[in-house]
Amino acid sequence: MTDTALAERLLATVARRGRPVAADDLLRAARVSRGERSEARAVLDELEASGRLVRTKSGRLALPETLDLVAGRLEVKPSGFAFCVPDDPQAEDVYVPASRVSPGLNGDRVLVQVERGRRGRTEGRVARVLSRATKRVVGVLRQGRTASVIVPQDPRLTVRIVVPRGAEGGGSDGDMVVAELVRYPGAESDAEAAVTGVLGPAADPRVETEAVIHAHGLPLEFPADVRVAARRVPASVPAEALTGRVDLRNQPIVTIDGENARDFDDAVLVERDGRGWRLTVAVADVAHYVPAGSPIDLEARARGTSVYFPDRVIPMLPEELSNGICSLVPGEDRLVKVVRLALDARGRVTGAQFADGVIRSAARLTYTEVRQALVDRDSEVRARLGALLPPLELAGELAPLLTEIRRARGALDFDLPEAEVVLDLRGRPENIVRAERSLAHRMIEEFMLSANEAVARELARRRIEAIHRVHAPPGRERTAELARFLEGFGLRLKTDPDRPTPAAFQAVLEKVAGRPEERLVNTVILRSLTQAAYSTEAPGHFGLATQWYTHFTSPIRRYPDLTVHRLLDVAFRGDGRVPRDLPAIAEESSRRERIAMDAEREIVQLKKVQLMQDKIGETFDGWVSGVAPFGAFVELRDVFVEGLVHVSALGDDFYELVEAQHLLRGRRTRRTFRVGDPLRVTVTGVSIERRQVEFALADGETRQRPWRRRRRS
Repeated sequence: MTDTALAERLLATVARRGRPVAADDLLRAARVSRGERSEARAVLDELEASGRLVRTKSGRLALPETLDLVAGRLEVKPSGFAFCVPDDPQAEDVYVPASRVSPGLNGDRVLVQVERGRRGRTEGRVARVLSRATKRVVGVLRQGRTASVIVPQDPRLTVRIVVPRGAEGGGSDGDMVVAELVRYPGAESDAEAAVTGVLGPAADPRVETEAVIHAHGLPLEFPADVRVAARRVPASVPAEALTGRVDLRNQPIVTIDGENARDFDDAVLVERDGRGWRLTVAVADVAHYVPAGSPIDLEARARGTSVYFPDRVIPMLPEELSNGICSLVPGEDRLVKVVRLALDARGRVTGAQFADGVIRSAARLTYTEVRQALVDRDSEVRARLGALLPPLELAGELAPLLTEIRRARGALDFDLPEAEVVLDLRGRPENIVRAERSLAHRMIEEFMLSANEAVARELARRRIEAIHRVHAPPGRERTAELARFLEGFGLRLKTDPDRPTPAAFQAVLEKVAGRPEERLVNTVILRSLTQAAYSTEAPGHFGLATQWYTHFTSPIRRYPDLTVHRLLDVAFRGDGRVPRDLPAIAEESSRRERIAMDAEREIVQLKKVQLMQDKIGETFDGWVSGVAPFGAFVELRDVFVEGLVHVSALGDDFYELVEAQHLLRGRRTRRTFRVGDPLRVTVTGVSIERRQVEFALADGETRQRPWRRRRRS
């Protein structure tokens, strides 16, 4: 009998009893033999440690729910309160007031005692911490008379963290430090930490970036065995490596990337093929240089992805590969995996070929150059491109056809802007602008989507187990809530909440295009969707409206792409084998992707706050980008920065959140602040430590104490 089966038998027995039971009585009721007793007691300890069983003060065992306890993960908000997200996905989150969060910390698995709050609503308090999520903190050291404290960079760590005398690790007041927690907080006691590393003055922009890197546990240096292996990789392509490969070295194939890109892992070429088209996508053959199970491969898997910051990149692969032999630099022979798609006159794929190849990139082009040539029709740029211009113009004609085909099948196309940080020589932000998304960006996006989908379909056709890029449809509750919200704008989401279709969502996006509420509707629809992930199952990709999709085109910076390259070798050459732990690779890659996204988002937010430090008192135009019980978030129009107008600065009224309508409403005046509304605001405060910019209404309106009639004496 397995431990799992024994555990389920014990849990079922406790459930049948319906009340706390002594351990010995439980074992007898579950008919545990004498030979199983030792194993059974170990299983009971594991069930108690995981929170699936609870031991009462009298020593009896019970299911948590019979004692009004909920096991789950604690999500602490920067203002101090928290929610317990239950292990049971069907159960509702439990609100935990700030005064009842300790001894829990953000991310901990906890048992929460569910009680009735003062206002009659259900509340919880952390009764027990099952497992800790935080062992290390990064923050600013502040020295006091008797002890120092650490102000954490993570605003969700709201407890006081004390550093005893002698445990400062050489840090001085105002230094950014890394510290290990040596004592966790109690119900009425502080946490304690010992400094293990000093990063430098907290005000130094590079130190602030280092702090984010350490806080997210991102690896900086490659291990010694990986560095040795990387130095052994040839710096040029040996002649024997060309055997059996399709030779595309004389083709006008080019890379198109951003100005600051250094690792070029895909190149494209569009040609006429009769009345139709031929699209060639060549992707760096990283698998040729990185054998499965090698030191470089194991490190790449552990990293999962490259992480991109405004001032640096933390690469997945050592520089000898990422910027060297694998990068498709112009004028150099490079090994590639090739996808060649035949398309008819309307852009529909009619055939696909897959091969190992060798290319010599004709040019390293930027999105700006391509936009200048194809959209701006800049004569100087067009002349400089010479023979490369005709295939680029063909690419510019094909891309809109591919976009239209995707839209026709219901694929969602959001055009929400992203931030681009412009740094000065000291690493401080000079400006933060909306990143351009021109025809050049859309071209590469469409060609990569087409290649990824073609590879996924080919692996499925050959019945090769693969890593898929999956995107689940939104759940019934989210879909129904979105439909109610859209009705307020006269928009109808024509879909069954139990079986939502991407076409219905796209139809709304098309209908609202050009209307004043377009930005709001786009934002709310995007927030209603689930997050894409990697999986060995293939339920489909909701956002792209396709059954088959994978990541293939970026093996220099994403481990799933490298894995897919190896699966193509299995499919076409019989080389290697499908990894037995492919599901684990998918899960690890999803987790590392989320960590990288969080770190990148935090760095961009840090740069935004740094930019606003010397702008206190200045006034800007913006729009409401989000609402919460404590205020309205405002995104500035000319500077791509978001800040908070606290409810205390909204005027002489009490404002309440109307969540379903995404607005704040004054009780007395009925004045509203809704997502999408234009606002003019003044910068009133900037907090680097809290990563927050504070605004007030530019008309100078401040909240006053509600007027009351004076009593006559």
